[in-house]
Amino acid sequence: MSLKIQQLSPKQRLAVSWWCRKGYSHYDAIICDGAVRSGKTLSMSLGFVTWACTCFSGSSFALCGKTVTSLRRNVITPLLPLLSDIGFDCRELVSRSYIDITFLGRTNRFYLFGGKDEGSAALIQGMTLSGVFLDETALMPRSFVEQALARCSVEGSRLWFNCNPDNPSHWFYNEWIKKADEKNALLLHFTMDDNPSLSDKLKARYRRLYSGAFYDRFVLGKWTAAEGAVYPMFDPEKHVYSGDICCDRYVISCDYGTVNPSSFGLWGHSGNKWYRVSEYYYDSRREGSSRTDEEHYAALERLADSVGGRIERVIIDPSAASFIECIRRHGRFCAVKADNDVVSGIRFTSTALKDGTLMFNKSCRDIIREFSLYRWNSRSGSDVPVKENDHAMDDMRYFVMDMLRNKGAADGFAISVRR
Repeated sequence: MSLKIQQLSPKQRLAVSWWCRKGYSHYDAIICDGAVRSGKTLSMSLGFVTWACTCFSGSSFALCGKTVTSLRRNVITPLLPLLSDIGFDCRELVSRSYIDITFLGRTNRFYLFGGKDEGSAALIQGMTLSGVFLDETALMPRSFVEQALARCSVEGSRLWFNCNPDNPSHWFYNEWIKKADEKNALLLHFTMDDNPSLSDKLKARYRRLYSGAFYDRFVLGKWTAAEGAVYPMFDPEKHVYSGDICCDRYVISCDYGTVNPSSFGLWGHSGNKWYRVSEYYYDSRREGSSRTDEEHYAALERLADSVGGRIERVIIDPSAASFIECIRRHGRFCAVKADNDVVSGIRFTSTALKDGTLMFNKSCRDIIREFSLYRWNSRSGSDVPVKENDHAMDDMRYFVMDMLRNKGAADGFAISVRR
């Protein structure tokens, strides 16, 4: 069968059709890694469904993402209209998380799975599959990926992997990327130039948004270790302001500590930027005494009252159970548990700093001080910052993950204000 689709690069075409092309059809698996926005996800998912519906009938397959929500956003939503346009009949049963796809009289079932943690392996255990497609493979736990691969016991089954680069100590890099020949896997490395639908203007935008290890990974497509300053793009000349800003919305973010410092940031929205207007930072070691939940809450109220008390929400460290309860007991503020995904939070915060979305009043001395001290832990073998000088950094990250993250931006470049 010959499938012709316009405006695909040679590498994208190979990702679609490798399974039926001379010189490539002997591979048991395909791995596509590399830069963001390189078109690898759409071309791979199109190839996966086309292969499945050409070679099998009445079989079961798995489409896997970090979560089912991200899988629908990144893979299913762009894929289904394309499949319909070229003659596939797709019937999705959302409540059961599967899609029945018919092509040329052959119908197969595609189950949707999320591999977000170690417990996810149990979801796919016991199934018999003819193939599996894994999107964002590097973000999934090894137990889930290996359980999914073990389910592919049907004769002729094949494995499809897609990911952006991570730390070079990552298990997938060492067990699959470096051993692609041994695994009989076709390895395709993508750059943004492999996506003909991406304009030079957009490519330049992506290059401006990232720096450090994230630039190496998401723009150059390299498996690079994170080293040095976490936020090297922070520049006091660019990001620090003085004077008053007229804001239309206010939010407070909190990193709570008893022995460790507590850091609260007051953020105001004006135009297309968020300003850290003021902060509360209490270090019990520095001050020589600890504070109770009620004393910290009184400081929270003073911070809110400094702008007339018009606080939309208080975003707080999810582990601070007693302080969250204290806030809720007083009944004045809406307390929201923060998303504590550290690496994603740092990535989104880096983008917000690069594009100038975040600004800091010169009175916010502690967060400005921490910017110069907050560093990657080069000895850890994974992407984790040193757990020092990170309390204002954490409250900023909580704020960004709740208020600035664009849920539709799978690659983490778009930052928008959520209303």
